[in-house]
Amino acid sequence: MNAIVIYKTKYGSTRTYAEWIAEELSCEAVDVKKLKIDDVLKYDTIVYGGGLYAETINGVNFITKNMEKLEGKKLIVYSTGITPLHCREYYDKMVIEKNFKGDIKDKVKVYNFLGKMIIEELSLPHRAALKTLKKIMSGKENPTEMEKMLIELCEASGDFSDRGAITELVEYAKA
Repeated sequence: MNAIVIYKTKYGSTRTYAEWIAEELSCEAVDVKKLKIDDVLKYDTIVYGGGLYAETINGVNFITKNMEKLEGKKLIVYSTGITPLHCREYYDKMVIEKNFKGDIKDKVKVYNFLGKMIIEELSLPHRAALKTLKKIMSGKENPTEMEKMLIELCEASGDFSDRGAITELVEYAKA
């Protein structure tokens, strides 16, 4: 297999997953900042990872804006974040539809992994966004279950990364 794992990370968990996946696939993990699209065209399998911020996969446009050039490649995208894995309906509807317009979602296999969020390590804008989100959700008279979960997530500090979570992605890449 001729593969590459590309990632864009802000707080480190996306890079951690990229390194784990690359190790399992016996290939290289490279920060997207070091690449141009022409650098990856020689690979048959391209794995891209980015953190999840407001339902947007960080840097995924590296893949989506180059779909024509990537035609015929096995394309795999993963995101890292703290959205609980039992929220597949939310993830599939909101995240996949937001990031993969039109028929792109049919050409890319997408995975979501738990990452880390250490409140003290977040940038000021990210901490402010969490505080604002929590305030908005907490002020609702009858919050939905999703809104209640968002309130809890605003306080979820820790590293939830799990190497075992990559198994399905790795198996798909190798198939």
